[in-house]
Amino acid sequence: MKHLVVYSHPNPQSFNHAILETVTETLKAKGHEVVVRDLYAVGFDPVLKATDFEGIQSGNLPQDIKAEQGHIAWADVMTFIHPVWWTGLPAMFKGYIDRVFCYGFAYSFDDKGLVPHLKGKKVLIVNTQGTPKAAYDASGMFEAMKMTSDTGIYKFCGLEVMDHLFLPAVPMVKDEARKGYLAQVKEAVAKL
Repeated sequence: MKHLVVYSHPNPQSFNHAILETVTETLKAKGHEVVVRDLYAVGFDPVLKATDFEGIQSGNLPQDIKAEQGHIAWADVMTFIHPVWWTGLPAMFKGYIDRVFCYGFAYSFDDKGLVPHLKGKKVLIVNTQGTPKAAYDASGMFEAMKMTSDTGIYKFCGLEVMDHLFLPAVPMVKDEARKGYLAQVKEAVAKL
């Protein structure tokens, strides 16, 4: 299978990077073709500009958007790895979605309504967060985040969400818990 991993974290020493390594090693061990897009390492510009809209409307997309869309078009399965900041997508990853999952590529509308363009592709989402699980359980935040990302972005565009892992309290838990998180990630990837 062709597997695209989109990774977004500014610190190459972060636990998110350990997740990236676990995902790529597990996929390669299973014989998958793997392309990693480290948004910070490639210098992805997350700022949606007026010229992006002009390019979308004219069919003359900026080269960086075309390149990322090419990776998505190539992939059978995608894994998105990023932290949760302020109960949502970090700016870098949100900018990736804003610019790359654009009208005409990821979705469109016709006289019957929504036309999702990414049908047949699967996605796994892995998120870390600093907030303890109990706080997000009590507030309903996990379900709210699944609604806004899984349903509002990925399913809207036709992607099949295979799993969405939330790994809570990463800065506060002991190494043993982090090892358990990596085992969860490995298991979720193995199911793909």
